[in-house]
Amino acid sequence: MPIKLPANLPAYDVLSREGVMVMSDTRAARQDIRPLRIGLLNLMPKKIQTETQFARLIGATPLQIELTLIRMTEHETKNTAAEHMAEFYRPFADVAASGDKLDGLIVTGAPVEHLLFEEVTYWDELRQVFDWTQSHVHSTFGVCWGGMAMAYHFHGVSKHMLNEKAFGLYRHSALDPASTYLRGFSDELVVPVSRWTEMRREETEAAGLKTLLSSNEVGPCLVEDKKRRALYIFNHLEYDSDTLKQEYDRDVASGTRIQLPLNYFPGNDPSKRPPNRWRSHAHLLYGNWINDIYQTTPYDLAEIGG
Repeated sequence: MPIKLPANLPAYDVLSREGVMVMSDTRAARQDIRPLRIGLLNLMPKKIQTETQFARLIGATPLQIELTLIRMTEHETKNTAAEHMAEFYRPFADVAASGDKLDGLIVTGAPVEHLLFEEVTYWDELRQVFDWTQSHVHSTFGVCWGGMAMAYHFHGVSKHMLNEKAFGLYRHSALDPASTYLRGFSDELVVPVSRWTEMRREETEAAGLKTLLSSNEVGPCLVEDKKRRALYIFNHLEYDSDTLKQEYDRDVASGTRIQLPLNYFPGNDPSKRPPNRWRSHAHLLYGNWINDIYQTTPYDLAEIGG
């Protein structure tokens, strides 16, 4: 089954050309099934790039997905056209007021990791989002800063600043092969990492969070919060092949101190095209998450959070 997207959303054309099954609202209305309702709270500056990356992954399963794009109510983005935001995004205040419930919600990262959580301008509303998930979302997936923020809000686990940016492809180990989220995973895999902060395994596990993927170099990657019906991933399996290159080029152009992304460019030559060595595990992880939601979510949306 395809993912249901507005036909004029940029991701619709991009994914159609890639062979991902997408479906317009009109065509979806003819199918007598209940699609899974997945929300994307997009905190990244490049909204279109981020929504396409996640739509690609959750749209690759055999299930029909209805994607809802959500933004913080008062925060205004400077990197995406206001017309795009007005046409495709719902302010969280509207979502909460409507009483709508979701089978799943993805909370993206945000370029604010140098700030204390309480210093982020939309932190109070984001805490409302996290609390709202407990009664209105069946399963939540926090990504990078979004996952760190959820671990901090629900369990008081703090992030820690690194001396230099963890940047590149790092080898990780699958620690729980029996986990439904790691079904089909290799024992080891490489994962794109791009952050100035870290979570520490001894602290996440002391809070009752289960480590599923971890690296000897950059710490825990994927942890399960069974009590809160949530997953937190601190790295970026959703990244495109050239996303790390874009970040590197941006920093070089702005004069920001940055090292070459580790294990990324062939021969450490930034003029060469980096191969994608994580795509299959990205599809596995998000496909497993969607499958777990499908197996466990109530058919009646009103029962979610009960």
